Amino acid sequence: MIRAATSQALRRAVRSSTRGAPSCAIPGNMSFHASAKREEEASAEAAAPVESKGGLFGTGLSEWFALPIGITAAVPLVKFDWYVVNEETQLLAVFLAFCVTVYTQGGDAIYKALDQKAVDLLKEHTEAEDKVIEALEQKLVFLKANQNMVNDFEAINEIRAETYEKLNAAGAIKPQHDFKAQVQRMLNMIAQEEASHTEKVKTALMAEATATVTEKFSTDKALKKAALDAAISKIKGGTAGADPIQAAFVQFFKDKAAAVKASGDDSEEKAQREAMIAKMNSVAKNEGFFFQFDSKGNPSMTV
Repeated sequence: MIRAATSQALRRAVRSSTRGAPSCAIPGNMSFHASAKREEEASAEAAAPVESKGGLFGTGLSEWFALPIGITAAVPLVKFDWYVVNEETQLLAVFLAFCVTVYTQGGDAIYKALDQKAVDLLKEHTEAEDKVIEALEQKLVFLKANQNMVNDFEAINEIRAETYEKLNAAGAIKPQHDFKAQVQRMLNMIAQEEASHTEKVKTALMAEATATVTEKFSTDKALKKAALDAAISKIKGGTAGADPIQAAFVQFFKDKAAAVKASGDDSEEKAQREAMIAKMNSVAKNEGFFFQFDSKGNPSMTV
């Protein structure tokens, strides 16, 4: 009997709650069709919900009236043993008290904890989306910047072709400049060697002439007297004849030239030429010149 009464009360409560609920929340009242607009408007007007009065079971009375009604109904239920208060009832009461206490005292804290977790998750999700958006924006900027990549590569290829043409033109002239520089280097080296050899020959001739004239004046008393008289005459400022020492040096060089001409020995000149050719070939080989010299001193191209 208690179960029947309870079921009936629940049915009434569900009916009253469905009456006051909006039409969008009632699945049974929702209909989907593809008819014309007028038919949809007609069906919407037909399915318009009836406004609920609210309150206790939709009667408009305050919900606090349920307390005295419940107490009045509980007295005969307990009196006639229609409902037996046992350990299950006590356990249900304790559970309901626990639920109410948790809801009233800790509900806000639980809500805030769950809400904070949701906020944190939303924040992390938003940050991840912002990073993805930023990466996509950077990629978009990069793609926009690379729109003219084809034109840039074409310009680079044109510049490369022009550069190769200029290098080829310069490559045709560069060996000529290198050959000219090598010839100038060789001529300068020959001039330096000749100057050095000439200076050595002069020094050797002067040393030999000095030794010969000194020995000649040391052994010949007449030459000594003539040289002394010439020196005294110059000191006095008088008129002096030819200087015997100068005449002796001039005579030595004349005799030396005549002796060399008469001898016809060019071995020293040949030895000097061979040494010069060997030195020039060594320089040409070490520095990668385009030519070398044969035994007669004639140049020959090596490239």
